[in-house]
Amino acid sequence: MARAMTAYCDHNAGSPVRPEALEALRRALSLGGNPSSVHRAGRAARALMEDAREHLAGAVNAHPENIAFASGATEALHLAIEAARGEARSFLYSAIEHDAVADHAPRAWPGAQAIPVTGAGIVDLAALERMLADAAKPALVAVMLANNETGIVQPIGEVARRVREAGGLLLVDAAQAFGKIPVDVVALDAAYVVVSSHKIGGPPGAGALILAPGAPFRSAQGGGGQERGRRPGTENVPAIAGFGVAVRAPVVVSEFRDAFERALRARWPAIELVGATAPRLPNTSLFVLPHMKAETAVIAFDLAGVCVSAGAACSSGKVRSSRVLEAMGAPHHWCTNAVRASFGWNSTRADVDALLAALERIMARTPELTP
Repeated sequence: MARAMTAYCDHNAGSPVRPEALEALRRALSLGGNPSSVHRAGRAARALMEDAREHLAGAVNAHPENIAFASGATEALHLAIEAARGEARSFLYSAIEHDAVADHAPRAWPGAQAIPVTGAGIVDLAALERMLADAAKPALVAVMLANNETGIVQPIGEVARRVREAGGLLLVDAAQAFGKIPVDVVALDAAYVVVSSHKIGGPPGAGALILAPGAPFRSAQGGGGQERGRRPGTENVPAIAGFGVAVRAPVVVSEFRDAFERALRARWPAIELVGATAPRLPNTSLFVLPHMKAETAVIAFDLAGVCVSAGAACSSGKVRSSRVLEAMGAPHHWCTNAVRASFGWNSTRADVDALLAALERIMARTPELTP
């Protein structure tokens, strides 16, 4: 029988809801009312949603009227891709984008091309320049601010300059970065920026597309005209209210990730750290076990009461070789053996200790796979 959970180290997958965000969600649920209704209950629901919009705008240095709430980052990314279709003539996206972009792009935009990345997990700026020169203009370019698997932060300033000089439009997926490093939509110089609630301790079911002033927008959906016609359908007011509270919380610091990695280096030099010399999110550690597949390791950690995830993307409980590490040209065993630990708002030193204790037991097992 599995032991009770002692450590949650998978905040990049989804962070537990902060108590204050949960309370805001509960209040909104008890309130009722459709924010499009003009009566008292509708106005109260609208006020909650607009308060959240104001707080999110303040957190990312945006205008509230340029924020469109959605069901999460995936929908917001799809909205952005469709939004640009009326003006953009081609679509380029980094090879390490989240599946919400990488899987959707070829189907949504025939001829979409992946921009290669370097062995350090950074978008290849020279390749981007060449592709922008060859692409039909203007191009929509999608480059995430920080990768969800490796935590590696991309040089968005350099990307934005090249896209701007080529007359293109930049889409930045900041879902994993938001709440961990500062996200300023003006400094990012992007036409579209996407953030998510459940990555920062807000409730699942809310995300946002943030537009730069004047960014083109073509809606591909019909409906009631909610969110200024950008995302039809009744808004998830309770989740949005909790999201608005969560954005006011401080960003994550590196204390627990660094403590884990110091101990890991000291005890198990055979374990390799991915992106250790690159700019990374302060909470994320992707490490490669020398003798065990990631899917086996995740189960072993779980049996020890510790929640981590495979570096590879998961779908319906299945783990596949990491597309991100493959794009980096990483060795085969990195692509199959990478495990991600990620810390968040309620992490403690006890979580680090439990993670290390579980890893001690795993490393002591008879090797099951050699690279």
